[in-house]
Amino acid sequence: MSSGLAARLPDFPWDSLAGARQRASAHPGGIVDLSVGTPVDPTPQVVREALIAHADAPGYPTTWGTAELRSAIIDYLQTRWSSVPLRDVNVLPVIGTKELVALLPSQLGLGPDDVVVIPTTAYPTYDVGAKLCGAQVVCCDDPAEIAGIAPKLIWINSPANPHGRILDADEMRAWVDAARAVGAVLASDECYGEFGWEAEPVSVLHPDVNGGSPDGLLAVHSSSKRSNMAGYRAGFIAGDQALVAPLLEVRKHSGLMLPTPVQAALAAALRDHSHVAEQRERYARRRALLRPALEAAGYRVEHSEGSLYLWCTRDEDCRASVDHLAGLGILVAPGDFYGAAQFVRVALTATDERVEAAASRLLAASA
Repeated sequence: MSSGLAARLPDFPWDSLAGARQRASAHPGGIVDLSVGTPVDPTPQVVREALIAHADAPGYPTTWGTAELRSAIIDYLQTRWSSVPLRDVNVLPVIGTKELVALLPSQLGLGPDDVVVIPTTAYPTYDVGAKLCGAQVVCCDDPAEIAGIAPKLIWINSPANPHGRILDADEMRAWVDAARAVGAVLASDECYGEFGWEAEPVSVLHPDVNGGSPDGLLAVHSSSKRSNMAGYRAGFIAGDQALVAPLLEVRKHSGLMLPTPVQAALAAALRDHSHVAEQRERYARRRALLRPALEAAGYRVEHSEGSLYLWCTRDEDCRASVDHLAGLGILVAPGDFYGAAQFVRVALTATDERVEAAASRLLAASA
C-alpha cells in the first residue's frame, strides 16, 4: 500500500481498545468480550460436511461460482426473501462481504469526482471503501436529501450495524426511488437480515420495495452471521444484471474467486434453514439476559430491533461507558467507531456462559 493511500485511511478502530481490554482482562472472573460481532457458536454440520466432500479441488474455481451455488443463492432469495425473479446473471459470490463493501466503489469505477452516501451512524468499512478510491463521502439518513447530493453510490443497512434499526418496506422504497431518480447505485447491506427481533426485515429485492425490478439495485448477503461461517469468508451479491456483469469481469481479472470447497459449503448453508432457526434461538436467549441487565445498570437501549447488538447509552461520552464496563470485566465497542459518541455497541456474540457472567456482573453492580 502506498503512503498516499494509507494516509487516506483512519486508524484501525479496535486498536484503540487495548487499554480497556487489558482492564477487562484483569477481572477475577475473566473478560467477557462483547466488542466484536464474530460468531462463537459451531459452524453447522451440514456446512462442514459439504466442505469436506469437496476438499479435492485441484483446479481453479470460477469467479461466478458453480451452477449449484448460483441456484442455491437464487432459491434462497426467492424462498426466504420473496425476491423478484432472478437468473444466474443476477447473482455473484464474493469472498466475504467486508471485501465487497471495501472494494465496491473501486470496482464500480468511482473516483475523486464521485460521491458515496453512507448512513450517519454506520459500519466503518462503508467510509473506508470510498476512501480507497478517493471518492467523497456524505453521511445522509434521509432519502429526500439525495437529489441535492447527486451520489453515484448509496449504502443502506437493515437491520443496521451498529444500532439495529430496521427499515420497513415504505422506507426501503423511498431509498430505491431516490437512488433511481439520480441514477445512483443503491447497495443494500442485508447481512443481519435473519435476525429481526422487534420488526421483520425486508429485502431491497422484494417487489413491494422495488416495483418488480432490480434495476440499479444490489443486495449484499453474508453467511458469517446467518450460518456461523465468518472463517469461511463467503457471501454474495444479487441484483441488477447491468451491475453484476461488469463486477464479474473486474473480479475475474482480479482473481477474486471463492474457493471451490467454500462454494459448496455456502450452497449447503443456503439450502438449510434449520440451523438458522437454532442460531436465532441462541441469540434471542442472550439478548433476553443482557438487555434487562444493561438497563438495570443504568443503560438505555435504543433501536436494536434487529441485528446482533444492543445499542446503549448512559448519556455520557462513550469512552466513559467503555471504561465503566471494562471495570466489570466486560469489553464493548465505543460508538465513536460508528459516528455516535454517546453510545456503546454490545454484541450478543459470546458463549452462553460468558453472557450469563456479564449479566450477573451488571445486576450485581446495580444492586
